[in-house]
Amino acid sequence: MQGTGSGTKFNQLKRLFKKLRGPDGCLWDRSQNHKTLIPYLREETEEFISAVRENNLHHMKEELGDILLQVMFHSQIAGESKVFDIEDVISTLIKKLRRRHPHVFGNVRVKSAGEAIANWKKIKKEDKRGTPND
Repeated sequence: MQGTGSGTKFNQLKRLFKKLRGPDGCLWDRSQNHKTLIPYLREETEEFISAVRENNLHHMKEELGDILLQVMFHSQIAGESKVFDIEDVISTLIKKLRRRHPHVFGNVRVKSAGEAIANWKKIKKEDKRGTPND
């Protein structure tokens, strides 16, 4: 496991996607949009699920990378239109995790994993109704 330099690697990944989609980048990558990428996201997700079912850790790592590729790709496309970027995606995720884990980040007490899941589902339902602004 490589723990050091993860911020540097993440920045490298962001720069890589900017280059791939840039004027001197890959013609195929530049021609993609959210809709054209749907089949690839679906395929990579299914491949990860297969790797989990097979307990194939090497393929799990590889397929998670492919899923991250999809997240980065969609974020780059959205960023080019100034809609959102990967930093916004991460910020939204952080807020969601904090909001949905009040037993960890707040003062709610739970006695079991079942209670934690029930609480998560309740908060998720409230989020869907109110669609919080992140």
